[in-house]
Amino acid sequence: METIQRPIRTVDYHTAGEPFRIVTGGVPELEGRSVLERRRWAQDHMDDVRRLLVNEPRGHADMYGAFVTPPNDDWADLGVVFFHNEGYSTACGHGTIALVTWAVETGRVAVTPGARSVAVTVDVPSGRLACEAQLDADGQVEAVRFRNVPSFVLARDVTVRVGERLLTLDVAFGGAFYGVVEAAPLGLRLEAGDLPRLIDLQRELRPALQRSLSVVHPDEPDLGGIYGVIFWEPLGPAEQRNVTVFADGEIDRSPCGSGTSARLAVLHARGELATGEQFRHRSIVDSVFDAWVVADGPPIGGHPSVITEVEGSAYRTGEALFTLDPRDPLGTGFLLR
Repeated sequence: METIQRPIRTVDYHTAGEPFRIVTGGVPELEGRSVLERRRWAQDHMDDVRRLLVNEPRGHADMYGAFVTPPNDDWADLGVVFFHNEGYSTACGHGTIALVTWAVETGRVAVTPGARSVAVTVDVPSGRLACEAQLDADGQVEAVRFRNVPSFVLARDVTVRVGERLLTLDVAFGGAFYGVVEAAPLGLRLEAGDLPRLIDLQRELRPALQRSLSVVHPDEPDLGGIYGVIFWEPLGPAEQRNVTVFADGEIDRSPCGSGTSARLAVLHARGELATGEQFRHRSIVDSVFDAWVVADGPPIGGHPSVITEVEGSAYRTGEALFTLDPRDPLGTGFLLR
């Protein structure tokens, strides 16, 4: 706990219902020449801070947060290292939306008086994201749209064994790798009452997919591995609901931004969503991300890719000063789930 020597200051947001805790003070600057290097450094040197801010009693099993860092070079505005209940993710769409909202609202990114939008470039572990904050007449952020890194389908119709059942999933990348499966054929509903079953199944499917498939990003080894499972159900033309369960059984309250990009890649590859067609993605709390395939992307290790954009809104929920009493026998906390 040597990294927790003074109070840690945070600002909290939610994006479409999903929390995002931004560390704004009380920690050393992450070391490294790039966001990916800083992510590795955080894994080795900042995990006490992550646990303190994510774990109970200061957080909960579904908490999400981030360290703000310098960008990789002068062509971006800021960088970010994301964290959650298990460690450090390679992408986070809801977090990007909240981070850009925070950067504009706090003046970290300058806004021309009277402007109705502002461009913000963010370096995340999976790559560089071009974002646009849309402003109302008072200069408040109404929504943020980000253009994601190239998304692609790694494999279609992958069959894995879970207990006595054989299940078939697609695997796609949208900044992180996800298994994608329809909920109803599994006897599941995307409702609060089925969340324990969804969590249990994700915890089985994730290692099963890892055993059945080499989940490696062709361009960057640090981006490999199954991050989550997207359970989806149809709602109408170009509209679906999903519950994304990621990390160690963590439930995304939002429609999941990087997961939405992965979902778009699958729909486009199957001929179910055209370039430029708006896709509406709903969450378990009925919040919405709007998203589009805007162009074909470059081949990624022989896989066709698409360029996607995802849009949502974030709202400030508070700020905090977290401390750790050295006498506290629970230390950086615990998780019950």
